[in-house]
Amino acid sequence: MSEAPSLSRFNYLRDGSEIYRRSFATIRAEANLARFSRDEEHVAVRMIHACGMVEIAGDLMFSNDAVGQARSALLQGAPILCDSKMLARGIIMARLPRGNEVICTLDDPSVASISQKLGNTRSAAALELWRDRLDGAVIAIGNAPTALFHLLEMLDETSARPACIIGMPVGFVGAVESKEALIKDARVPFIAIKGRKGGSAMAAAALNAIASESE
Repeated sequence: MSEAPSLSRFNYLRDGSEIYRRSFATIRAEANLARFSRDEEHVAVRMIHACGMVEIAGDLMFSNDAVGQARSALLQGAPILCDSKMLARGIIMARLPRGNEVICTLDDPSVASISQKLGNTRSAAALELWRDRLDGAVIAIGNAPTALFHLLEMLDETSARPACIIGMPVGFVGAVESKEALIKDARVPFIAIKGRKGGSAMAAAALNAIASESE
């Protein structure tokens, strides 16, 4: 005979599907989403859900058809290159339309020596191992401003072009400037958030939103 569930001293919603429904209804009621296309709005809503801040809608930037370009690349099997392990692990593999490879090279044994040679952070140095994978890839930068700066420097040295760059490094040193550099760079489609905000959770949410529309 099973015991009756104990009474809780908290009165809170326990139905997962209803929590989900109310969350997205709240976002759409409170956030200013009018300037976005349908595809952009889908990404924006998922990002707001990931961070709990409706005000980021005003800071989100999309180049023309960036979501469509990223989605097409995923449908064609493009790899996803990530600057952090947290971001890579935040990608929902079941949503990827072609079992796309998710790559983070931060732990590669060669990164420490590359970092010393470049005189740059390990996050930036790890991108050197992407050189033969850049063309047509979807790139997500959610942690290090140095990684985004170095990515743009790498593009100066090659004709390879990613399908889309999700540029959302976070922090107080270089984050603002690195994202402004991406926004001003006309070579590659991008999705970015202006200012200090960002992070792996936001970048993963954007990627997951794009992938979920690929089904």
